Amino acid sequence: MKDVLAELDAWTAAGASVALGMVVDVKRSAPRPPGAKMAINDRGDVSGAVSGGCVEGAVVQIAREVLDTGAPQLATFGIEDDEAWDVGLPCGGEISVFVSQHAHPEFASLAREGGRGALATVIEGEGLGRSLLVRADGTGDGSLGSEALDIAATAAARDLMWAERSEALVVGDTRVFVDVVHPAPRIVAVGAVDFARQLCRVARALGWRPYVVDPRGFFARADRFPEAEEVVTAWPQEGFERLGIDRATAIAVLTHDPKLDDAALHAALGTEASYIGAMGSRLAQDTRHQRLVDQGLSEAELDRIAAPIGLDLGALTAEETALSIMSEVIALRHGREGGRLRHTGGRIHDVG
Repeated sequence: MKDVLAELDAWTAAGASVALGMVVDVKRSAPRPPGAKMAINDRGDVSGAVSGGCVEGAVVQIAREVLDTGAPQLATFGIEDDEAWDVGLPCGGEISVFVSQHAHPEFASLAREGGRGALATVIEGEGLGRSLLVRADGTGDGSLGSEALDIAATAAARDLMWAERSEALVVGDTRVFVDVVHPAPRIVAVGAVDFARQLCRVARALGWRPYVVDPRGFFARADRFPEAEEVVTAWPQEGFERLGIDRATAIAVLTHDPKLDDAALHAALGTEASYIGAMGSRLAQDTRHQRLVDQGLSEAELDRIAAPIGLDLGALTAEETALSIMSEVIALRHGREGGRLRHTGGRIHDVG
């Protein structure tokens, strides 16, 4: 939604009618993931993309029909390998695009304001085009036409909006696509050290929102961390409460100071953080582990901690260490181990 939001806002403000083409399924090749959008107005203007070639031309034609009739359409484009380059699916495959009139201002507002939520839409079956908006607090508006559909879609939406991906589900004879919007993911570095400064730089370059938490005011200064969204001068418990750690937040403990490390890990384990990592040598990890056990933490709790932090890249510098940390965070975010692709099987991009 964010890719086309500026044009969509400008067009609707000017009184134009707008249709949205949305990728809802991909097989084999995936130039654009499920949820990718293309906006088309009644004057012929286009924004965004659903593939990389002439699929867009076909979607424009369907959008014109949708704007004329008001009836949404689901189109599937099967691409033969020898035609793949012409349509932006270089490995061949199949792409399904749902085209409907833009009629969900609150969902657009969530995207515009960096909010979190999901829009479930019937894309195949009875009630084609019906939609249900699900907010982060669990409330919703609209209906897909039956209580069973609403319950199933709401449950899926609650999970997907925190997993931060869009996908389809099938309930009986009805196919529903759950489209998710969410703010940029967050990573919180505990310890205003050079590793944290480089982590902020790498995270920002990847589109994440980095934060730094450290009670030591001399080190925890905004001028030392220009890429940080915010530098919080507070002990970890207070800092985490101020930031509101949720299921889409990663925490990296980088201090090398047992007082801060232990406080940060105790506080982090009391949150829903999706990732908790701690820096230190293997000897330091063993010592910390025993210390935390003696402080009453269980093995199940300690198993949540990625320690030593990061992937095995052979990192030597602070910059390389930051890359190692973000690599592990991203791998786990996508359910991967982070090994070399040449040593793995299956799909490279798990998007559909």
